[in-house]
Amino acid sequence: MKISAFRTIILGVSFLVLLPACNKLSDLKNQYYVSHAEAFPSEGLASHAEHRVGEPGSHKDQNHQVDHHDGHQDEHRSEHHGAHKIVVTTPVAKDVVSTQQFVCQIHSWRHIEVCALEGGYLETIAVQEGQRVKQGDLLFKILPTLYEARLESDMAEAQLAQIELQNTERLFEQNIVAQPEVALAKAKLAKAQAKVNLAQAELNFTTLRAPFDGIVDKQHEQQGSLIEEGDVLTTLSDNSTMWAYFNVPEARYLQYEASPDKDNVKVELVLADGNKFPHAGTIGAIEADFNNETGNIAFRGDFPNPQHLLRHGQTGTVLLSRVVANAIVIPQRATFEILAKKYAFVVGDDGVAQQREIVVQSEQDDIYLIKDGLDVNEKIVLEGIRQVRDGEHVQYEFQAAEDVLRSLKYHAE
Repeated sequence: MKISAFRTIILGVSFLVLLPACNKLSDLKNQYYVSHAEAFPSEGLASHAEHRVGEPGSHKDQNHQVDHHDGHQDEHRSEHHGAHKIVVTTPVAKDVVSTQQFVCQIHSWRHIEVCALEGGYLETIAVQEGQRVKQGDLLFKILPTLYEARLESDMAEAQLAQIELQNTERLFEQNIVAQPEVALAKAKLAKAQAKVNLAQAELNFTTLRAPFDGIVDKQHEQQGSLIEEGDVLTTLSDNSTMWAYFNVPEARYLQYEASPDKDNVKVELVLADGNKFPHAGTIGAIEADFNNETGNIAFRGDFPNPQHLLRHGQTGTVLLSRVVANAIVIPQRATFEILAKKYAFVVGDDGVAQQREIVVQSEQDDIYLIKDGLDVNEKIVLEGIRQVRDGEHVQYEFQAAEDVLRSLKYHAE
């Protein structure tokens, strides 16, 4: 009896513990059948769910939730369509400043290496790194002792030759020697004088002076260093005018040469910090040969540098700007791209949208200059491009091109 009573108590406690879990499982099954009744009405799941609920008002509550969910989806769907209305505008013809950008390397128009002309010990360094110098200023001096001694020796030889010539001329006047003896004495003197000039030049080479106004660069040797002929001591840059070299693709080179107003192209320089250099430049030269590996040709822009802001070796961006008269302009976001070709939807008078390929002449921040494919009398889809299909009739709102251009902010989709 005690064992039977104990089993009864255990079964009762287990039932009380498992009862909430069973009720929860039943509710989950009912929700499963109701949700599938909405997605698959043809499978008869709704009636099965209603049979499984088995409680008054349960199926009604579920239907109320499904209806509320459908209504919310319909409301969201209508708001979604309302937010993506189709807007149409027209291309516009206007004078546009077309600007092309090219990365450039900036060089001084005169930039040389200052090299030792003779070997020896570096006795004097008369300038500091980064110092501005004038033409003729002393830069370096090599210990001249050896060259001074050589010069004195050659000068003595020249004096000896001069005395011998004078003696020979006196003897010639006394008819003691013949004319050829005088000629030999003169030749000997000329040779000695040439050695003096050579020794003087070698002595002068020990003193290095600035060949033009400029800025001294890093010093490669220190005072007291033993240097050899040809060693680079420093570099000197004349930054009064700067040359900016940039590479131009062949197609743009041909456009530049074919332009009737190429001499009126505005040349500007943007520095590494994003600011424009205050002085405009000119196209100074175009190199003779194309680079066969890159297909580019080098242009050179010349910029005055009165404040010496630019230095040799800087980088920047050259801007070539010219005015394109009556250019056909459209927003970039009115176009789309398929396989590297650009298209726009053109809406006819019948309201039918037709996909059309366009050829872009150049691009700016948020507009395209059209070379071929559109004219100002046509309408193009501006917003809602993703909702339009080729050959489809569309309902749209029209927005004036002037208003569109004033508020452009975005690129093409």
